[in-house]
Amino acid sequence: MRTFWIIATVILLWNLMGDAAYLMQVNADLDEMAKADPVTAAAFDSMPAWAWGAYALAVWGGTLGAILLLLRREIAWVFFALSLVGVIAQFGWTFLGFGLIAAKGWSTAVFPAVIFAIALASLLYARAKAKDGTLR
Repeated sequence: MRTFWIIATVILLWNLMGDAAYLMQVNADLDEMAKADPVTAAAFDSMPAWAWGAYALAVWGGTLGAILLLLRREIAWVFFALSLVGVIAQFGWTFLGFGLIAAKGWSTAVFPAVIFAIALASLLYARAKAKDGTLR
């Protein structure tokens, strides 16, 4: 059971970092950002409301899932699933709608791939813990 608490806490901390990144990005001064990274500033500026909504779903859904996981609630997996949908939608727009790879190269896909992998792993972990009776 100790391993469960460690993993669940790490998942929560990861998601809290995502929340912080979201808040920084949604409140970013795009004129200042454009001085250092004009491509990212252009991506944020052209990001449609639904993609920002997907981003919010990804981070806040993951955080709620992590809290529910720590509370040992079976419904945690549902919020991790919603978070994963948000991740896919948001990065789908970033790579297909905005064309970030064309603008910045393939290396820009590495961190989003890590985010996707952690979101998927969180969902699978919560499902496994629901099945083995850890979550109720």
